[in-house]
Amino acid sequence: MASVLGVVTLMAVAGVAGSVAVPGVAVAQTASSIVVEGNRRVDADTIRSYFQTAPGQSLTPSKIDEALKSLYATGLFSDVSISSRSGRLVVTVVENEVINRVAFEGNKKVKDDQLSGEVQSKARAPLSKTTVQADTQRIIDVYHRAGRYDVRVVPKTIERGQGRVDLVFEITEGEKLGVSEIRFVGNKAFSAYKLKDEVTTTESNWLSWLKNSDIYDVDRINTDQELLRRFYLKNGYADFRILSVTADLDRKSGGFILTFTLDEGAQYRVGTVDVASNIKDVDVANIRAALRVAPGQVYNAELVEKSVENATIEVSKSGYAFAQVRPRGDRNVENRTISLTFAVEEGPRVYIERIEIRGNTRTRDWVIRREFDLAEGDAYNRVLVDRAERRLRNLGYFKEVKITNEPGTAPDRIILVVTVEDQPTGEFSVSGGYSTSDGFIGEVSISEKNFLGRGQYVRLSGQLGENVQGVDFSFTEPYFLDYRVAAGFDLFWKETSATDYSPYDTSTYGGTLRVALPLTDELTLGLRYTLSQKEITVNFDNCADYLSPAQCYLYNLDSLSSVSWAILEVNGESAITSAVGYTLSYNLLDNNRDPTNGYLLELKQDFAGLGGDVNFVRTTFDARYYKPLFGDFVLMLRGQAGNVASWGGEDLRILDNFFKGPDLVRGFAPNGIGPRDLASGDIWAGEDPNALGGTLYWGTTAEVQFPLSFLPKDIGMKFAVFADAGSLWDYQGNTVFPGTPGWQDGLTDCSAIQGSKTQGWNNVCVADSDLIRSSVGVSLIWQSPFGPLRFDYAWALSKEWYDETQAFRFSGGTRF
Repeated sequence: MASVLGVVTLMAVAGVAGSVAVPGVAVAQTASSIVVEGNRRVDADTIRSYFQTAPGQSLTPSKIDEALKSLYATGLFSDVSISSRSGRLVVTVVENEVINRVAFEGNKKVKDDQLSGEVQSKARAPLSKTTVQADTQRIIDVYHRAGRYDVRVVPKTIERGQGRVDLVFEITEGEKLGVSEIRFVGNKAFSAYKLKDEVTTTESNWLSWLKNSDIYDVDRINTDQELLRRFYLKNGYADFRILSVTADLDRKSGGFILTFTLDEGAQYRVGTVDVASNIKDVDVANIRAALRVAPGQVYNAELVEKSVENATIEVSKSGYAFAQVRPRGDRNVENRTISLTFAVEEGPRVYIERIEIRGNTRTRDWVIRREFDLAEGDAYNRVLVDRAERRLRNLGYFKEVKITNEPGTAPDRIILVVTVEDQPTGEFSVSGGYSTSDGFIGEVSISEKNFLGRGQYVRLSGQLGENVQGVDFSFTEPYFLDYRVAAGFDLFWKETSATDYSPYDTSTYGGTLRVALPLTDELTLGLRYTLSQKEITVNFDNCADYLSPAQCYLYNLDSLSSVSWAILEVNGESAITSAVGYTLSYNLLDNNRDPTNGYLLELKQDFAGLGGDVNFVRTTFDARYYKPLFGDFVLMLRGQAGNVASWGGEDLRILDNFFKGPDLVRGFAPNGIGPRDLASGDIWAGEDPNALGGTLYWGTTAEVQFPLSFLPKDIGMKFAVFADAGSLWDYQGNTVFPGTPGWQDGLTDCSAIQGSKTQGWNNVCVADSDLIRSSVGVSLIWQSPFGPLRFDYAWALSKEWYDETQAFRFSGGTRF
């Protein structure tokens, strides 16, 4: 190495420039009489051009001073001096060397391409010591963001002759220093385990190679402080403060110990709630109805913000576009209540001159504009602007969203500037998993949630497994006909093979048209129309080549005897189902992925018979409720029920019945609960009777989930104990199979078969009971980096003798 670059300043340029007032010549010289010395690559006229004056003007000391500063600012020279010689102004320069190439040595964890994008020194540019110094710090910052605080960067140059040098940054990366432990001091209402859920920084563990959230990052920690503050304000702790945040390097663990010192304060409830309006014509009752807070409930800052938003919209509907709603809180420390008053006031008359979109290189302008409830020319309303910013962030299209104001062409006009930065929104995934019902299964999918920058969602996926294969295509337009209504369609094809739980192959294909209408923030109505065709196939052997199917069944000549006649009657039929339906969903969960508080109610109905081959009405209801018990224990209660019935005088096909198992009561096999044909299979030979399905079911679940505190929080493993109960009954399938040769000879006396009743003339001996099936068990739940995994082990407490049990159940998958 020829030299080592050190820290260099510009030699107090102002001071150097101040010494160039050459006596006797400074005020008389003109640019044409300047002599340039020392230049090799930079043309002398280029240097003289910095001393140019207007015609008839002379060079004054101040103009020479400005020229000197400008020459230094070019970065082309390491030294510039000005002197007087023989009545002329002499400018002597020392040119900076030119960078031949920029190289990095010693970097293994950060690639050259990433570092090249950070540094400002470039090949064929002049070598600037100031720029190199700044580049060195940028490289250090890159490594700090990657958790490597022991990094050392030394810039060196290698002479290549003719004023050219290679600039080399020698890097010693050092070891990665993550966050070995996160501590909370002063927390009493919430455990450290719960608070770690609220912050984005995580602790280092054996999964650290899959993440970067365990890196000590000052910006991330600042974000975590805001998240903690919002979490406590959401739960009623209005006096909450973060006293300090410290990061101590623990050499033993090789990471930082991050400590949040908190002052929780007391939990407050809402006292009185009132509305005060300075605008006479505003209906206070309508505003009160729009509020989301009520006396007695735990104070929630998010609901207060939502109340302000709803009240502002309600006031604007009354024609007061400039009105503002401001919440005022009267805190009663003794009673631990906060009385709220929402004051309605006339705001300043300011209009939106225009909405200016900046930074979007991919997303169309109108995709951004449609998230605003305001348009150009409307009255300015800060609450609605904040709402639009929140919506834009939630889209997931942008790395950053920021809305600022700029003055308009008049005092009562402003310009809304929306600055965004697009981010990749496509995803290619390969999923794999195993379940006790479907075996091994893999899925490949490609999706894009901002298709062509138009905000549309497109997904294509394919499945291939031991017992299943299929293809799905989905398309969703989130703003159908320029309304905030999501509309789309799905196309699907799926084939499943016979298993121990279903003695037939199934082929299904079709499509769905759907529309989702958000009635409120919590209530959503989904409408759909589905047209599909489904066919089941039973694999016969050669008996039917010689005898009728009824005779093969009657004389038990081959495997045909193991299949219920109720299934055989629809064998090979391709029934078309044409159905319209709706889903009404009310969601108050605190977290859709891993809820700990709130509830979800969902009602679904489908009406089949608008054309097609089948007529039925299917109704299902599902309710889930989550409530924290104590510490990190969470109670989950679930209730579900369903009914399907035919209409129009037609019989209900067996394929339209409900088939239930561990999704209703754990501890039972797939299709293990409900009516069965005892005339099928050979119970004494170990063959289970075929499941026929039922038309009525109900189920309840009580489950307590809690973390395994002896394991690192970031592993995401929880344990659960549960109790399930439910039933499936009332078989209503078509039991008549006329027209087959020998069908009248196929009558079976079911009286000798325990628990059965004869249905029809086709040898179907139905065992049908509404007995409560119940079980208790334990579960291991893992939100793993390979996808959600769940292991259930259940003991059946009550069952019918013909039900099929299955103690262990595993399901899960991955995406990478």
